[in-house]
Amino acid sequence: MTIAPDQINRIVWNQHHDPFEVLGPHLLEQNGKSSRWAVRAYLPNAQAAWVLLPQERKEYPMQSVQDPHFFECIIETPELANYQLRIKEGEHERVIYDPYAFRDAKLTEFDYHLFTEGNHHRIYEKLGAHLTEVNGVKGVYFAVWAPNARNVSLLGDFNHWDGRKHQMAKRYNAIWELFIPDIGAGEHYKYEIKNWDGHIYEKSDPYGFQQEVRPKTASIVTQLDTYTWNDDNWMETRRHTDPLKQPIAVYECHLGSWLHASSAEPSKLGPDGKEEPVVITSELRPGARFLTYRELAAKLIPYVKELGFTHIEMLPVAEHPFDGSWGYQVTGFYAPTSRFGTPEDFMYFVDQCHLNGIGVIVDWVPGHFPKDGHGLAFFDGTHLYEHADPRIGEHKGWGTLVFNYGRNEVRNFLVANALFWFDKYHIDGFRVDAVAAIIYRNYCRPDGEWIANDYGGCEYIEGADFLRQVNHLLFSYFPGILCIAEESTSWPMVSWPTYVGGLGFNLKWNMGWMHDMLDYFHLDPWFRQFHQTNITFSMWYNHSENFMLALSHDEVVHGKSPLIGKMPGDEWQKFANVRALLSYMYAHPGKKTLFMSMEFGQWSEWNVWSDLEWHLLQHPAHQSLKLFMSELNGLYRSEPALYTQDFDQPGFEWIDCSDNRHSVVSFIRRAKGSDEYIVTVCNFTPQPHSHYRVGVPDHGFYIELFNTDSGKYGGSNMGNYGGKWSDEWWSHNRPYSLDVCLPPLGVLMFKLDRQKTAGALKSALPQE
Repeated sequence: MTIAPDQINRIVWNQHHDPFEVLGPHLLEQNGKSSRWAVRAYLPNAQAAWVLLPQERKEYPMQSVQDPHFFECIIETPELANYQLRIKEGEHERVIYDPYAFRDAKLTEFDYHLFTEGNHHRIYEKLGAHLTEVNGVKGVYFAVWAPNARNVSLLGDFNHWDGRKHQMAKRYNAIWELFIPDIGAGEHYKYEIKNWDGHIYEKSDPYGFQQEVRPKTASIVTQLDTYTWNDDNWMETRRHTDPLKQPIAVYECHLGSWLHASSAEPSKLGPDGKEEPVVITSELRPGARFLTYRELAAKLIPYVKELGFTHIEMLPVAEHPFDGSWGYQVTGFYAPTSRFGTPEDFMYFVDQCHLNGIGVIVDWVPGHFPKDGHGLAFFDGTHLYEHADPRIGEHKGWGTLVFNYGRNEVRNFLVANALFWFDKYHIDGFRVDAVAAIIYRNYCRPDGEWIANDYGGCEYIEGADFLRQVNHLLFSYFPGILCIAEESTSWPMVSWPTYVGGLGFNLKWNMGWMHDMLDYFHLDPWFRQFHQTNITFSMWYNHSENFMLALSHDEVVHGKSPLIGKMPGDEWQKFANVRALLSYMYAHPGKKTLFMSMEFGQWSEWNVWSDLEWHLLQHPAHQSLKLFMSELNGLYRSEPALYTQDFDQPGFEWIDCSDNRHSVVSFIRRAKGSDEYIVTVCNFTPQPHSHYRVGVPDHGFYIELFNTDSGKYGGSNMGNYGGKWSDEWWSHNRPYSLDVCLPPLGVLMFKLDRQKTAGALKSALPQE
C-alpha cells in the first residue's frame, strides 16, 4: 500500500475535497528512462480490475487495498498516458478510461479571477457541462460553483446515479470539476452536494443547457454550436438599426396556452424528419399536448405575420417546473424549457421568426427564483445564491427567493445569463420582469419585514447596479436590441443610458397609462366627461422615459376579466370601445405590446391550461376585430409619423385635449425628418357628431386614412367619404380646420394629401 489508510477512507466515505490526490496515476519513483507508478481506482460494485496499456498491449491486475472496492496497481513504464481500466462487475465486464488520469482543468486561474470579480461575461462556456477532448480522448467536462460544500459528486446514467463513482475535485477553493471520458451529448446528470453536516442535496446544473421534461429534473449534456443559422442578414441589419426609430408592435404570447395539439397526433416537424416526442400533461384538457417549437414556427409565425406585428414576446421560456407559474419561477436559467422541444428546436423557431421579418423578445426573470429542491435554493448547503436573511432574501408573497446581487459570483451568473440568450439563441430583446422587486428592498414587504440600505433608504442599491451592468454590456455586445423594463414605480431614468446615471434600459412599460386607460374605458361613457385627465395625463410625463404602451397578460387574469369584458355597453359598444382603445394606443406616442387573444376579442379570462377561444373566429364580430387589428398594424408600420418621434417632443402636438363635455380629444403626430403628419380625432362616447370641427396646420385635402367605425370592422360605417377638404375657418388656434363626421366610439386618422392638394391648387390658378 502506497497511501495512508485515512486517505483511502476519505475516498470510500466520499469525503475528499480532491480525489486526484488519491486516485489516478501517481509517480512513485523515476530512474533514468524508467518510472514506477501507482494507479489507484475506487470502483464500487467491482470484484476485480486491471490496468490496460494499449500502446504496450499489456494488462496489469489491480489489488484490493483496505476496502474491497479500492484498487491499486504498481506499474513500471516510462510514461503512463491514456491508460484504461478493465472492470469486472458480477458477470459483466467493461473497459473505461480513468477520469482521474485527466488532470488538465478547463477553468483557468484568470477565469476564476474574472468570475470572482463578477466580470466573466462568458462563464457559461466554462462552468456547466461541456463536450471537449483531453489528450485525444473525447468526453464531457463538468464544473460547478459550490464553495461551501464538503464535497461534490456527479450523478448520471453513466454511473447508475451512484455518487461514489465520480467524485469531483475542488479548485480555487470554490469550483468543483471533473472530466469524464467516453460520454457525450444526451447524458442525464445532476450534482450530489454534501454539506459539512453530511446532508445530501441533488441539484440540477445551474449552467445546464437543457433539462428533462418536468416533472423530471435532471440536466442533459447538450452541444449548442451544431445549429446552422440562416439569419445573417437580419442580425447585420439589427446591428445598424436604432429600434427606437422603428415601428414596434409586440404580440405577447404564452407558448403553452396559445394552441394545443392532440396527443394522438405526434409531430412530424422534427429535424431530419424524425418524430418529435409527444409531451402530455394531465393539467391540460384530456388528449391535449403542447405544440413543439417547430410546430409553433409553422403555426404561430404565419399568424403573427398576418396580423402585422413586428415582434413576438414570449413569456419566460427558461426551464421551470410548474406550468401554472407561466414560466416566472425559473429553475434552469440557461435552458429553454424542454416542454416544447430541444435547444436546437428553439433556435429553429427564432431563426424562422427572423426569416419572416419578426423579432423575438423573451421575458427574463432575474428578480427571484423558486425553492424547488433541485434548483438554486440552498445550493451548496448554504444560502449561496440568495440572502440568508428572509427580510432581504425572500419574496413571501411569491414563495420565492431573491438573488444576492451584492455577491460578485451571483451577479456574474445573471449577467452572463443575459448575454447567453442573445449570444446562443439570437434573440432580439428582453422584457425584464418585476424590476421594482430588484431595485427596492421594501417591495411588497410590510414595515418591519425589510432591511434598509446603508444610507437608511429602501432602495436596493446592489440590485440597481446589477441592472446597470447588465444593460451596459447588452448594448455593448449587441447593438440594436431591446431591453424593456416592467417597472411600476417612479424610479427616475429607467430608460436613460447608464453613463448619465440611468438604469440603462431602452424602453419602459408605461404602467400608469395602462391603468388610466383601463379605468377610463371601464366607465359608462356618460361619466367619461368627468375623467378626461385619464386620457390626457400621460402626455405630461411622456418624455421622461422611453415608454412602451402595454396591455399585457397581467390585465386579463385573476378576476380582472378579458379586455372586451372590461368594456361597458352592449356587444356592439364593447367591440367599438376595444377598437377605440387600441386605435388611441397606436396613435399615442410609445411602442406597443398586446397580449394574445385581445386581437380577436376573447370573452374569457386567459387560462394557462386551455387554448385561446379560437372557435370565436367563426363569428363575424370577432373576424372583423381580427381584420381591424391587422389593418391597424399595417397602418402603423406604413406611417413614419406614428413611430419615428415617439420620444421626441416635436413628434406630438395636442389640437384639443379639453373637450371633456363630448369626451373628444384630437392631436397631431409628426414624422422625423419630414413634413408629414397625421391628425387623429377620438370620440369616446356613443354619441356621433355630424359636424365636428378640428383645427389643422395646412390648407388642403385630408385623406381619411383610418376609421374604426368602418363597416368592415363591425362599425356603423359613419365616415367622411374618404377624406375632407379643409376650410379657411380658424379653429383651435389654427388658420384652417376640418368639418368632420365623427362616428360613435370612433377614432379617425387623417393625412394631408399633398399631391391632390397641389393639383387642385394648380388647376385653380388662372390659365395663361
